[in-house]
Amino acid sequence: MKNYLSRRKFIQASVALGVGSILLPENTLAQKVVSKPEEKTTLKGKRVLYLYGGWDGHEPKQSVDIFVPWLRSEGAEVILSDSLDSYTDKQLMDSLDLIVQIVTMAKISGEQEKGLLEAVTNGCGFAGWHGGIGDSFRENTEYQFMVGGQWVAHPGGVIDYRVRITDRKDEVTRGLNDFDMHSEQYYVHVDPNVKVLATTAFTGEHASWIDGCIVPVVWKKYYGNGRIFYSSLGHVMADFNVPQALEIQKRGIRWAAESKYQPKEKWITPIYK
Repeated sequence: MKNYLSRRKFIQASVALGVGSILLPENTLAQKVVSKPEEKTTLKGKRVLYLYGGWDGHEPKQSVDIFVPWLRSEGAEVILSDSLDSYTDKQLMDSLDLIVQIVTMAKISGEQEKGLLEAVTNGCGFAGWHGGIGDSFRENTEYQFMVGGQWVAHPGGVIDYRVRITDRKDEVTRGLNDFDMHSEQYYVHVDPNVKVLATTAFTGEHASWIDGCIVPVVWKKYYGNGRIFYSSLGHVMADFNVPQALEIQKRGIRWAAESKYQPKEKWITPIYK
């Protein structure tokens, strides 16, 4: 039996949230999860590069079967690639509205990184989840500066933990309730100026010195003019069987795709004074 989210389950999860799905109309199930329907898609006509690869443990190939059909169903034009050389194609990069990347523990050349950073600086959105953008290129600090954080640990491996929605007004998390996960609980080092939308609390069971630490799970930010969206959920595709995890990712992708079309949001509030 496959351990990742099937297309059928992907559709069912979307319907359970009462939002637009791949094939089915809006439904009113699970009102305890979402209080109002999601606003109409912002992906129609958007040009999206879906780039996958790196460590197979995060199921990059399986993610293609789940997210690419959804992107296309939303009206996006999807360019599928398994090579970081796509980032060196200036004509391609200049034409993009969004990059969705799932590449864990890989190496990126200077030319490849330059092409990616320039595109995002100029207004291309960048979105992803878990190690697919949060643990991609460990030697590239400018890339990590763009993302806004870097994975450093998941104490205990796959465990039970709770995700707490901390911003209930933002379009990505509006109407969603706190929820539970059985997966890797990512401990990440984070830019203090990202806009945090959800967090998780660590116990001291697997690392006594972090007992009670609160760490971001979902955030958004800018790099130049490009919108960045990140969720640490999604260790394997089965994690998206959790309706809230799936809905957050879909909304975050939609938000990031609007960099070139919406005014720049302002939210930075200094944490350290």
